[in-house]
Amino acid sequence: MSLTELSGTSTPEPPTPAESPAQPVRRTSPFGALLLRLHFYAGILVAPFLVVAALTGLAYTVTPQLDSALYGDQLTVGTRGDRTLPLADQIAAARSAHPAGSIATVQPGGGDRTTRVAFSLPELGEKVHTVYVDPYTAEVRGQLTTWFGSTPATTWLDDLHRNLHLGVVGRHYSELAASWLWVLALGGLVLWWRRRSASRSAARHLFVPNLSTARGVRRTRGWHATTGVWLVVGLLFLSVTGLTWSRYAGTNFGAGLDAVDARSPEISTSLTAAPTETGGGHHHGDAPADGVVDPTAFDRVLAAARAADLSGPVEMTPAQEPGTAWVVTQLDNTWPVAKDRVAVDPTAATITARSDFADWPLLAKLSGLGTQAHMGVLFGPVNQILLAALALGLLCVVVWGYRMWWQRRPTRADRRAPVGTPPARGGVRRLPLWTVLLGVPVIVAAGGAVPLFGLSLLTFGVVDVVVGVTSRRRRADRTPVSPAPAGS
Repeated sequence: MSLTELSGTSTPEPPTPAESPAQPVRRTSPFGALLLRLHFYAGILVAPFLVVAALTGLAYTVTPQLDSALYGDQLTVGTRGDRTLPLADQIAAARSAHPAGSIATVQPGGGDRTTRVAFSLPELGEKVHTVYVDPYTAEVRGQLTTWFGSTPATTWLDDLHRNLHLGVVGRHYSELAASWLWVLALGGLVLWWRRRSASRSAARHLFVPNLSTARGVRRTRGWHATTGVWLVVGLLFLSVTGLTWSRYAGTNFGAGLDAVDARSPEISTSLTAAPTETGGGHHHGDAPADGVVDPTAFDRVLAAARAADLSGPVEMTPAQEPGTAWVVTQLDNTWPVAKDRVAVDPTAATITARSDFADWPLLAKLSGLGTQAHMGVLFGPVNQILLAALALGLLCVVVWGYRMWWQRRPTRADRRAPVGTPPARGGVRRLPLWTVLLGVPVIVAAGGAVPLFGLSLLTFGVVDVVVGVTSRRRRADRTPVSPAPAGS
């Protein structure tokens, strides 16, 4: 949430021309001093990663409007018809425009949405070529290379936010930002609460900065603190949901879901009925050896899924292996979501298995909903606005944090410095033994669950100790040695 201290420090603030001389500052508690120093250093060092994450996330929030502007001709139809054509006709048109590859998925169009026929090719990896067809006229309206349904522009911005287009190495930046965001947010909140408890003025300005203070570090701190209070819940949400699909913490999160059996359930695609030979030599649900699926099967499967109450946008996935069923999945990610799935025997047009979102484990539901909210689609435009406000607010908090650092710099001629001095060290040595015994296992557990947090915290600690030892040695070297008394 924040980057520099939200509470008093162990050293007084230098007065500015517009401020009265600072009052004596009370000695902070060992815990407050330690938290303040950690908050300060973590904020200074992690803030650049937070800025990049906020800027790239802000850009991602406008992807629905960007897609509409760039790919409106492919994604939507010009004129709605009275009745959609059979999927077989639409898929035949798509196949004529894209003869290569096998059909990976089909999303039937309707309303102002075009039908999307995705063709997989070995050289594309996880991406596919998606052909967009007018469901009322079977006119091919365009083709794009997509990634899990995302357009090229959305995919590019997603990669920018996720890994800066640096692949696996780039994912470390976003995980480091998410790993420390919750620490800074909670730490800033605790520091602010301590200051509020000690000051009537701060208590009166819970959500609104105190503009009656003179210009300078106190006013900046007021904006920094109150803005952080408004943002804290949203920042915690972004941190937690971002970590769920990060490289290291995300792996641990997935292992935790597996341990408590809280994954979204798989749907069985096994056809239990004994296979019977057909004129073409294929069994029920078999995937043809040449990868070409009979287009008329899509109409049968869609009719069976609609009869099973799968309404709204759906995605149809043909059987990829012999002896398996097709899968039809609802795609409505806005609240209330529709994510039910059915497995369909394409020959008999019967439902062989079903998985409803209502039956998912609670953690699986929360994880899925959190992901959609993090991506800005769960609540539609309102979700986008909230995410944009969070990103802009975080940027403001970062700027005010660095501004406080600069405003606290010594300005006297004999002790000028480019930036403010850090909070005094020594908090760990003054902690009660019980807090150390309790805190160390908690920190170790947090570092194990969120490895980049643990590794960077250890690095901060080692560097701080080295700097402290070096500073003490330099001060000792500069201390003049008193001459020995005569005659001794």
